Amino acid sequence: MKPHDDKGNHPSSQRPETDADGMIRLQKLLAQSGVASRRKCEELMLEGAVEVDGEVVTRLGTKVDPRTAVIRVEGRLLPPISANVYLVLNKPRGVVSTMSDPEGRTCIGDLVAERAERLFHVGRLDTDTSGLIILTNDGDFAQRLAHPSFEIEKTYVAEVEGELHKGIIKQLLRGVELDDGPVEVARARIVEGSHGRTSRERTIVELVIHEGRNRIVRRLLEHVGHPVTRLTRTSIGPVELGRLPLGEMRDLTLTELGELLDTERG
Repeated sequence: MKPHDDKGNHPSSQRPETDADGMIRLQKLLAQSGVASRRKCEELMLEGAVEVDGEVVTRLGTKVDPRTAVIRVEGRLLPPISANVYLVLNKPRGVVSTMSDPEGRTCIGDLVAERAERLFHVGRLDTDTSGLIILTNDGDFAQRLAHPSFEIEKTYVAEVEGELHKGIIKQLLRGVELDDGPVEVARARIVEGSHGRTSRERTIVELVIHEGRNRIVRRLLEHVGHPVTRLTRTSIGPVELGRLPLGEMRDLTLTELGELLDTERG
């Protein structure tokens, strides 16, 4: 399910144009939601690729309530209309992951001060870690994503001290036992090493983990002998930081939001 520009950039905050009764033709909703052109959406319906509330809908002109209908296109969930907002923030290093700070330090709340909504941050990042954090005014959504049982993949890129060898990568993938329990690393790879090109040896490594224990990536890498000097979170599940500038926000795309909301994913 791709939007018109094939980059997934259709914002989750855009609302479709409904009739006076709040209903809308299904192919029109799909097109306005960025799934494809109106003609292509009609083809998808005729091919049996569109489901509404668990039933395949092939009749063109079928009307749905976009606020309540559970719509899937080729198995992917299309988020319903909602008054909530779902945002991606690229948190700069040094910004506290709270909406306010009694000590007067710069916090996430300062970066979103112009927003009218009462926003929550989903999870947190250490103050000295930069990167992707999700913000929303949907409290249920925030709690669900932050719950350990959700097991969503998080990708981090770390600059570490020393030359990290492939043997360490294998050690990480086998699992590491920390003081507060084992850590499983889903994927790990060396992105770049200094190899004598600079005055100090360092390595850039990418890790993918599911959990969010306090300072877990820093503790993990220090445990294997490579303390972190700089750390960035680059993705949470389907949501990627991309080229979003530091301190800036964007809406989640409908594709990203659909994957995060989809309780049947697995």
